[in-house]
Amino acid sequence: MSQLADVPAATEFIQLEFTGQESVPPAQAGLLKRIFAFPNPVNEYAARCTAGLVVVMALVAILTQWEWLVAVIAAGFILRLAFGPRISPAALLSVKVLAPRLGQPKLVPGPPKRFAQGIGVFMSVAAFILLLADVPLAGWALMALLLVAASLESFIGLCLGCILFGALVRRGLIPAGICDECANVSFRSR
Repeated sequence: MSQLADVPAATEFIQLEFTGQESVPPAQAGLLKRIFAFPNPVNEYAARCTAGLVVVMALVAILTQWEWLVAVIAAGFILRLAFGPRISPAALLSVKVLAPRLGQPKLVPGPPKRFAQGIGVFMSVAAFILLLADVPLAGWALMALLLVAASLESFIGLCLGCILFGALVRRGLIPAGICDECANVSFRSR
């Protein structure tokens, strides 16, 4: 159990990777809160690289009809939603290898990105269940929608989940205190 106490929260992981700041986890932070933390802010370049990896995997899954690859995609979304970028192989590759090659980090609010990961979990898990239930047309259609959403994020920086999150904040369905900047998330390419 003492080894788990040394696991940095996702926020400290991102801060150490991208800002170079020394960060000591707060003593009062609970272990579970630190383990299931999601970074805020998030390096947009890392998010876009991860989305690009999802695009490649989803395209291969659709073209080859490999249901097992849909399960891998779903597992990646689940890991990123639950643990941030610390455990997901695609996110680690993006954070440690790909994004640093794109220059200085561009930091954006984390809560909308986590919300978008949740939508990815829903879509990919639903697609996998539909494929297992022998409803392939619906399963592959969901994967095609996921491919489109991930392509928009990766290629032009348009995060549909982030736009939906901002709309829900503006309508009061998500408390504004979760993300002060999020009420201003609008349709814009970065």
